[in-house]
Amino acid sequence: MRKTPLALGVASLLSLPAFVVNAQVAVEPQNGYAMGEKVPLPEPYATKSADRRTKVIGWPDDVTPTAPDGFTVKAFASDLEHPRWLHILPNGDVLVAESNDAKKGSADRITLLRDTNNDGVAEERHVFLEKGLNQPFGMALHKNHFYVANTDNITRYEYKEGADAIKGKGEVIHSLPSGGYNHHWTRNIEVNDTQDKLLLTIGSSSNVGEHGMEKEERRAKIFTVDLDGGNEQVYAWGLRNANGLDYNPHTGMLWAAVNERDKLGDNLVPDYVTSVQEGGFYGWPYKYFGEHIDPRWKDKMPDDLPEKTIVPDIALGNHTATLDLEFYDGESFPARYHNGLFAAQHGSWNRAKYNGYRIVFMPFEDGEPTGEIEEFLGGFIKDMDTDEAYGRPTAVRVTDNGKLLVADDDGNTIWSVQADQKSN
Repeated sequence: MRKTPLALGVASLLSLPAFVVNAQVAVEPQNGYAMGEKVPLPEPYATKSADRRTKVIGWPDDVTPTAPDGFTVKAFASDLEHPRWLHILPNGDVLVAESNDAKKGSADRITLLRDTNNDGVAEERHVFLEKGLNQPFGMALHKNHFYVANTDNITRYEYKEGADAIKGKGEVIHSLPSGGYNHHWTRNIEVNDTQDKLLLTIGSSSNVGEHGMEKEERRAKIFTVDLDGGNEQVYAWGLRNANGLDYNPHTGMLWAAVNERDKLGDNLVPDYVTSVQEGGFYGWPYKYFGEHIDPRWKDKMPDDLPEKTIVPDIALGNHTATLDLEFYDGESFPARYHNGLFAAQHGSWNRAKYNGYRIVFMPFEDGEPTGEIEEFLGGFIKDMDTDEAYGRPTAVRVTDNGKLLVADDDGNTIWSVQADQKSN
């Protein structure tokens, strides 16, 4: 298990060697592990923009991702169809959105998984919802209503606790913008902390608004929406592609995982996790990490931009595709993990050397990050020389009994990570 101080400089981070666990390849840490104003950023175009993609081959029966000593990794469920997102119901049932980019073919299904004996493996599998879905992603539950964020709408269903499936027809309560050449099709939803609104994420339809900002209406923002679908309001903006949302259990602040822009070179711009200030502007597409101006907008900056561009809290490396985050509010992991933050990194395509392809952990104390980051679950890349990967992590959730579930969409698997009893 590697710990990387968040304030390390660029040269130090680039000199760190790759490391291997159980003959599986871990990705070399890159610059960008820093907090706020301390993040080391090179000049735009300091390197060429690469296009390097892994070839996913799937997981052999005798291979799993690798976790630190004291933890056991199991396949909670396998043979799924691109399991992209997770939601855990109050009774412990696990919902999986099997969904994908429409061009690649989307199962458009939500599957219910049930671990009946608490062994970290789902013994039951049910089709929870299938009809009327269009690239489903975010899921939320409020009392007897179950909400699904499709790529083009939010639909609400009647729900009965413990049900294996949704039987009734849903009601579309809110339409969403969709499409675009780089359309960021995922839409996440969560019930807010006061239980009276939905939080909604919608990513940009482009890299940096290169086809005109008129095409970015209602994009690259976090919204609030009433539970009946009305009264959409901007909560924060300038977030190129926010996905995961969670509340810091100590401070009550909303946090988000955000994918930043591409094609400025290998080491720009870092993806990040950050607390989200209501009404805050985070820069996209004009700026990044505060007052760093994107050169593609240098000569055409709008006159009405906010005076302050908020600097994200923690940079998590360049082109890591950090999709999700979850504070650990369980009790079965060792105490150092309590109230800390996990993040799922889907992995790079716009970089000469791979970055991401792992679950990382950031310890928190008194509601603030301590200044460390470490790989928690790795081994997703088999061989860098052949570009082979077993899978790619997309989502992370804590179960009611303290296990960590990880969705691996290209590996078609949900992984369960539990602490060995002796390690607690």
